[in-house]
Amino acid sequence: MTECRNRIATMVNDAKKGIQVPESTPLTALGLSLSGCEQEETNQELVRGLLETYPNLSERYAIGSDTEGSIAATSKNGGITCIAGTGSNTLLINPDGSRAQCGGWGYLLGDEGSAWKLAHTAVKSCFDDLDGFSSAPYPIDRVWSTVKEHFNVETKEDLLEHFYTKFDKAFIASMCKKIANLAKEGDKLSQLFFENAGIDLAKALAAVVPQASEELTNREGGIHILCVGSMWLSWNLLKSGFISYLLKNTQIEAMTLTRLTTTMAIGAAYMAADKLNINLKKEYSKNYNILFRFRRRDY
Repeated sequence: MTECRNRIATMVNDAKKGIQVPESTPLTALGLSLSGCEQEETNQELVRGLLETYPNLSERYAIGSDTEGSIAATSKNGGITCIAGTGSNTLLINPDGSRAQCGGWGYLLGDEGSAWKLAHTAVKSCFDDLDGFSSAPYPIDRVWSTVKEHFNVETKEDLLEHFYTKFDKAFIASMCKKIANLAKEGDKLSQLFFENAGIDLAKALAAVVPQASEELTNREGGIHILCVGSMWLSWNLLKSGFISYLLKNTQIEAMTLTRLTTTMAIGAAYMAADKLNINLKKEYSKNYNILFRFRRRDY
């Protein structure tokens, strides 16, 4: 918590310096849209520490999760954000403030559909096949070669330190991009990993959509989903599993997937303005574009 406050203060003061505002002049408000900020008690602990330790940083604070800030960039009436980056999290915020969440529990308890989960699955599939424990549905040769190249190892034993003594979740997850390249080149096993990730993301959305208000579900193009994170850059690889799950396991008639065209910091600023009743001009339509439109009748 102390280090987190220090980093926030450093970033804000660097920003002040960049626009020639003295550090002694507090911001009117600061929106903090941060991963892990889902519990109000710890959120307020973070804010209290900022006010006490850095009294000139900002007059007021509005704090929420990274998913909440993403939603705020596209609408003041709530919505659904599906984050699929290193980790994953799906959050619904209704216009009345009620919420539903699926995922967001970290790499040990969740993160389905994320780059971490896909990379871990790739390594585990190779281990299981090489051990004779469970044969992969397709040859592992190209995936295993990519794993060894990414971690600069030759054997399974060499890889253990990367998952135990030198564990680095972000580095492991970064291998996902290389697996995506294999999938684009036609490797069947890599394609299957992404198809399954698409299923997982659709499952997470299917868990929260039934709790969405009519105001959200009756929008033009059906319910809108803001897709955040680098996994969505491989939408063409996720698509088949995603659509298949929606068709077979849900009653969703229409859904529009969108992507931010601006930094999530805009959402954090909008969130602060909304929560603290600050008059700030907002142009939501400029902050996102359409990734994909799903209509059941098309299938």
